[in-house]
Amino acid sequence: MSEGQVIIAIDAMGGENSPYKVLKGAEIFLEKEKNTKIIFFGDEIQIYENINKHNLKIFNYEVLNTEDIISDEDSVNTILRSKKNSSIYKGLEFAKKNQNSGFVSSGSTAAIMILSRLHMGMIEGIDRPAICSLVPNKKNYSLMLDLGANVIVSGSNLFQFALMGFCYFSIINKKRKPTIGILNIGTENNKGLEFLQEAADLILSSFLKEHFIGFIEPNKITSGDCDIIISDGYTGNIMLKSAEGISNFIISNLRDIYNKSLINKISYKLIEKDLKKLKDQVNPDIYNGATLIGLNGISVKSHGNANPLAFSYALRQCNNFITNGLNKQIIKSIKNI
Repeated sequence: MSEGQVIIAIDAMGGENSPYKVLKGAEIFLEKEKNTKIIFFGDEIQIYENINKHNLKIFNYEVLNTEDIISDEDSVNTILRSKKNSSIYKGLEFAKKNQNSGFVSSGSTAAIMILSRLHMGMIEGIDRPAICSLVPNKKNYSLMLDLGANVIVSGSNLFQFALMGFCYFSIINKKRKPTIGILNIGTENNKGLEFLQEAADLILSSFLKEHFIGFIEPNKITSGDCDIIISDGYTGNIMLKSAEGISNFIISNLRDIYNKSLINKISYKLIEKDLKKLKDQVNPDIYNGATLIGLNGISVKSHGNANPLAFSYALRQCNNFITNGLNKQIIKSIKNI
């Protein structure tokens, strides 16, 4: 491995349709990122069989065999004590020990959270990691955190989320001066729970105040008026799953309407290009890859049911954070407070 080369450790066994979807996703990713080193962790027999069976064009990679399997039903004690030769455990262990590296998995969220904290630890000055991801909006996309890592938070935790979100957004959109908002039941200063008020006060007392637009309501998330949306993990996770359910409901009903009659099918053809643009804008594949931000390392969680294209975007996210030094930017921002 050449000095300074980006290396991504991949859990090849996690999620639905693995290892094929992981391997195909890596093939798609490597078409553009030819200099990135890939290391697959998992059942080497299954990995090589899938590569050969599907004639996958993967290069610059290694396979490290693991035997233990982590399921969604495994307890914390089981994960920590009995699954040390799993693809998640070994992949995260590698990512921590090697510079310019990160980890990507579609496996158990609980296992990834637990083992990421175990192996990587936290950035000094950050108390808790947050699940951070892109969500589409009317103008382009917003960044939202936390999406499920922390059910109960303090105002200080939310302030730290805002700080990390600012650093994240500065990497993915260097030209834009981002706006920051806190998800709440109203926009008035006296609305919401005490920890939300405390978070707002902390943001207004920091260098982030020039970016802060105050509280935002859930119905404004897709407006594009707020670039970085801060929330506790419980609220954020419910919001995200509700949005996904409503989106699927609308798309499913539109599909039924346009297939209902010949006239409807003709109508579809007339606006097909516009509908395709809309579908591409809200396509969950291109937003795949939630970062466990705040860790002293790079760990990215892909959807368990992600297809190969979606998994390639999770790899792209990981590569981007390594290349642009996400954690170094967070550390620098903490020192400037």
